[in-house]
Amino acid sequence: MEKFRQVANMCVGRAVMFGWLAIGLIMLSFSFNPAIAFRAGAVMALGMATILIVKAFEASRKNPRHTEAWLYLDDKSRPANPDAKRVFRNTLREVYGRFAQGVFLLACVMFVLSMIFVGLGYDKNLPILQRVDTRAQPQVLRYDPAPALVRLQSRTPSLYP
Repeated sequence: MEKFRQVANMCVGRAVMFGWLAIGLIMLSFSFNPAIAFRAGAVMALGMATILIVKAFEASRKNPRHTEAWLYLDDKSRPANPDAKRVFRNTLREVYGRFAQGVFLLACVMFVLSMIFVGLGYDKNLPILQRVDTRAQPQVLRYDPAPALVRLQSRTPSLYP
């Protein structure tokens, strides 16, 4: 089963790598504010950890033939009897769980980094919500469109006199 463990690590690791690529690109789009970038990365990493945990619980009930790791195993490495299939499922569940644990740890680190950047003042360029004074009169836009319309009409040639 050591060969299967290596194949399972490769399959799950590749999926997690592509997830981190997407998270990294979204964090790069928020690079104008590192506090927001790390906060967004942490939230998405928590989402990925949740998906990995769900996949770990699902692995114990899934038929080994319907997994990606099964496709990468050669015929002599594939489990044949029910006990080997149970070990196969448990190994896959363990691999998903270990990757979920690592992703969760990285999400926590990113949340801490986000709080450090907020403490350093990198979150100051966000709009501050202020109280709205309900007693104040609403401002009315005072604009008379008539002079602009007269100028526009004088420039437009008319077909009718």
